[in-house]
Amino acid sequence: MEFLALLGEGKGTWGQIAGLMKKGEWEKIIVVGPSYASDFRLDEVPFDFIEYDHFKTLIPLKEEFLKKLKDKFSGTEVAVSIASGNGKEHMALISALLSVPVGVRFTALTKDGIVFL
Repeated sequence: MEFLALLGEGKGTWGQIAGLMKKGEWEKIIVVGPSYASDFRLDEVPFDFIEYDHFKTLIPLKEEFLKKLKDKFSGTEVAVSIASGNGKEHMALISALLSVPVGVRFTALTKDGIVFL
């Protein structure tokens, strides 16, 4: 399964994303984030980084996500982490993914390992 992670404000949440990237058996990893998130590095795990403009309002942000993500998935379902980011970013991203269309499986890293919600 492919994995998509949103990196937003609060670098403290980036550890959750890094853990999912390291511990999962992903076919492909895509990380989306604003320009400051391009500092995110994980040398042992390859991933594609897609930058977005976090100053956009909801509808233009959804359209930006859709444009940048529509050709990125080979399957019909994607594991998604929105542990980072804010509500506007979450809504825009989820709406864009459903418009691609791909199914969304929310995932998180817990003390018991990776779980799908």
